[in-house]
Amino acid sequence: MKVQIQRLSPHQNGKVVAVLMVVVSLPLFVLMALVMWFGGPQVSQHGTAPAFPIFMFVVLPFFYLIFGYITVAIVCAIYNFFFSFIGGFEFDLAEQEEYGPDEPRS
Repeated sequence: MKVQIQRLSPHQNGKVVAVLMVVVSLPLFVLMALVMWFGGPQVSQHGTAPAFPIFMFVVLPFFYLIFGYITVAIVCAIYNFFFSFIGGFEFDLAEQEEYGPDEPRS
């Protein structure tokens, strides 16, 4: 059976993508901060200790959250607008038989 996605919820999809971006990016930013903290230059060319922007590594995942939400919400709204002109994503669905844990599959 062929099925088309008629509408994408901008708010719900934006929330999901935004939270996933924070969850995925936060550990990466922490790792990058540690590498920069311990692997960066100890002295600048002027002989002073360089200022390390650790604050940015904490703030950037939240920028990902905000811009991820906005981007996905806009893309979903554009998809919903153009659906009536060009149709939507199309895919095939097939029902599968459910087997119990002790029943062999044929």
